[in-house]
Amino acid sequence: MSREGKLAKNTAILAVGTFLPNIGAFVVVPILTGCLTKVEYGTYDLVLVLVSLILPVATLEIQTAAFRFLIDVRDNPTEIKKIITSMCVFVTIVSIIALVITYFFLPVEDAVTKLIICLYFLADILVNSVRQCARGLAKNKDYTISAIISATCKVVLVAILVWGLKAGIKGAFLALFAASTISLIALAIRMKLHRYIDLSLVTWQQIKEMLKYSWPMVPNNLSFAVMRYSDRFVITLFMGVASNAVYAVANKIPNILSIAQKTFTMAWQENASVVSRDEDAGAYYSAMFRTMYDLVAGFLGMLIAVTPLLFVILIRGDYGEAYFQMPVLFLSMFFYSMCGFLGGIYVAYKETKSVGITTMLAALCNLVVDLAFIRLIGLYAASGSTLVSYLFLFVYRIFDIRK
Repeated sequence: MSREGKLAKNTAILAVGTFLPNIGAFVVVPILTGCLTKVEYGTYDLVLVLVSLILPVATLEIQTAAFRFLIDVRDNPTEIKKIITSMCVFVTIVSIIALVITYFFLPVEDAVTKLIICLYFLADILVNSVRQCARGLAKNKDYTISAIISATCKVVLVAILVWGLKAGIKGAFLALFAASTISLIALAIRMKLHRYIDLSLVTWQQIKEMLKYSWPMVPNNLSFAVMRYSDRFVITLFMGVASNAVYAVANKIPNILSIAQKTFTMAWQENASVVSRDEDAGAYYSAMFRTMYDLVAGFLGMLIAVTPLLFVILIRGDYGEAYFQMPVLFLSMFFYSMCGFLGGIYVAYKETKSVGITTMLAALCNLVVDLAFIRLIGLYAASGSTLVSYLFLFVYRIFDIRK
C-alpha cells in the first residue's frame, strides 16, 4: 500500500476512535445535568479538567515517547519489550505518587468519592499509555476498539448509576473509573500486552532517553491549554460570566474543525515518522503540506457554508453576538490545523524541544494580546488573540521546520 493510502486508512480508523468519545460526552450531558446539582456538575467538570492537566505533568508525557520510539523498532522484539516495560514501570510508579498527593487536594469532601476519583485518574493514565503503545506498534484498530469500548461503557454506566440508581456524583465518577478499567483490560487482552512485559529489561538509561524526548511535550500541552482557557479567564475577569458564555458558544462550531484535525494529526505523526528515514522525505512532506492545505480549506469552506443552519439548530437563547465572533475563530482553526501538521514533522525527527518552545511563545502571545485589547474591543480581543497566536505559531514553525 502507498504511503498516502496508509495515511488515509489510519486516519479513517482513528477517526472512529476520536469521534465516538466526543459523541459519548455529548450523550451523557443531559443525564448529568438533569440528575446532578449545579455544584456536583461543576465539581465533575473541574475533575475532568484536572485529568487533562495531571496526565501530562505526572507522566512527563513518556507515553508519547513510547509511541515514537516503537515506530523505529517494530522489527526488534527485545527493544519493543524494553520500551514498553520501561514506560509501564515509570508511569505506574509516578502516577501512584502523584495521585496520593492529589487525593489531599481534590475539591471533594467524601473520602470514598475522592478514592474513586484517584482510581479513575490511574486507570485513565494507564489506558492512554497503553493506547500509545498500540499506535506505536501500528495496532490502530486496537486503539480504536479500546476507545469505542470506553465511550460505550461510559454512556451505559452513567445511565445506570446516575439516572437509574440515583448514585449522584459518586456514581458518575464510578462510571468513569469502570469505563477506563474495562477499556484497559480489553486493550491489554487484544494486543497481548503481557508478551511485551519483561521486568529484567527495565533500565534507567532507556527511561532517561525517553524522558529526554518527551518532557518538552509537557509545556507544549500546557501552553495549548493556556491558549484554550486563558481567553475564558480574561473575559470573565474583565467582562463577566455572561460574556464568557457568549464566547464559549462562539467556539462550538469552529471547534468541529479541530476535532477533525486531531484525528488526522494522530495518523500523520505515525506516517511522518516512518517516512523520515526515506530519501525523498522532504519532497513527500511538501506534497502532503499542499494536500493538507487544500483539505483543511475545503472542509472549512463547507463548515462555513452550513454554519447559519447549524447555529439555528444547535444554539438556543440570546447568543446572536456569538455569530459575529465565528469568522475570526474559523480562520484561527485553519492555522491551528496547519500547525498540527507541522508538529507531526517535529515529532518525526524527535525535535520535541522545538515543539514546546514554539507553543509556549504562542501562548504568551495569546495572553499579551488578550490583556492589551480586552478593554478596547471586548470579545474581539479574545477571538483576535487566538487568531494572532495561531498565525504566529504557524509562521514560526514554517520557517523553523525548513531547517
